[in-house]
Amino acid sequence: MFHIYPEEKIKKGVVTDVYFDRTVKIIKEKKLDKTVAAEVRAINLPCGYEWAVLAGIEEVLNLVEGLPVKVWAMPEGTLFHSMEPVVLIEGKYSEFAAYETCLLGFLCQASGIATRAARCKKLSGGKPIYHFGARRMHPGITLMIDRASYIGGCDGVAVEESARFLGEEPVGTIPHSLVLLVGDTLEATRLFHQVIEPAVKRVALIDTLSDEKFEALRVARALGKDLFAVRIDTPASRRGDILEILKEIRWELDLRGYNHVKLFVSGGIDEQKVHQLSNIADAFGIGTWISNAPVVDFALDIVEIEGNPIAKKGKYSGKKQVWRCPECGSTKILPWGKDANSCQCGGKPQPLLKLMVDNGRITEPSPSPQKIREFVLHQIEKAKISGV
Repeated sequence: MFHIYPEEKIKKGVVTDVYFDRTVKIIKEKKLDKTVAAEVRAINLPCGYEWAVLAGIEEVLNLVEGLPVKVWAMPEGTLFHSMEPVVLIEGKYSEFAAYETCLLGFLCQASGIATRAARCKKLSGGKPIYHFGARRMHPGITLMIDRASYIGGCDGVAVEESARFLGEEPVGTIPHSLVLLVGDTLEATRLFHQVIEPAVKRVALIDTLSDEKFEALRVARALGKDLFAVRIDTPASRRGDILEILKEIRWELDLRGYNHVKLFVSGGIDEQKVHQLSNIADAFGIGTWISNAPVVDFALDIVEIEGNPIAKKGKYSGKKQVWRCPECGSTKILPWGKDANSCQCGGKPQPLLKLMVDNGRITEPSPSPQKIREFVLHQIEKAKISGV
């Protein structure tokens, strides 16, 4: 009915580029199959980013579970840089060749989304970021997008099913359609207040029909302490200087004692706007900027055959480990088995690639989305973003 591959086809490795199947057919018929080591890495990161967030590892592990291979990988949520191998897989080439298409697909898109979410969270100064981008993407991948945005730093997602999977409450306010159907901003807010359970915070959408400032004052007077926030989603054709609109609303609310009412902003928000508005806005709803994030252009390349280092031109041969200093965050890429010793800062670098699949067996359960998100937030505290 829908253009979605079922999980069993992905797991069987039939969703693959045809040249992998043809290669496997040749090497088996001609008895050329060999044990190889292959690395996944990105030579460049999208948009000149200094770092990216690794996501999709859980799906990769589920994909190769049961195959006679070993997989080392950075933990999901790790901040990585260009040229750093994030996954190392070892086994007979025929055993995992057909899985390369899906393996890269899992990592490329999820990492791009998680990276955009982390950048927005960092640029917000820690203020809440909510993902509203499901409507911009195919619904068959909504869960992946919402999960990647959440572990990347978003504080919540709008789709109920995604929130349930994540173990979180869905977030959302009032759509313009409700205000239009009711015919008045205040009346729509009152009806929401009457019908929706008290646990849901009251956030009034104030830009559908009239001036945002006066609508904000109307709903603030009517709901008083029950009003948690007002949301501004003004279309580009009427937006003007959104920063000045927010400042004006904040002034008028504070002047009348409505200091508790927060300002939420949505509608065409990107990381530049997050950065620009972070001193006045209290939270951001971000859709397309996160859900349509550029993918991280990972590639999988053989770097050893039967224990001998070899790689195509333009690639570095031999298995490698990535070492990161927990004190200063600096990283080194070294040949496999070579210890990084000490860092210039005096810290002791730790290896980032961990054994996660041992002869088809996943070595330990994946951490919860909450744990991964905490890991990401801890790392981006020290991360830098330039050019914004």
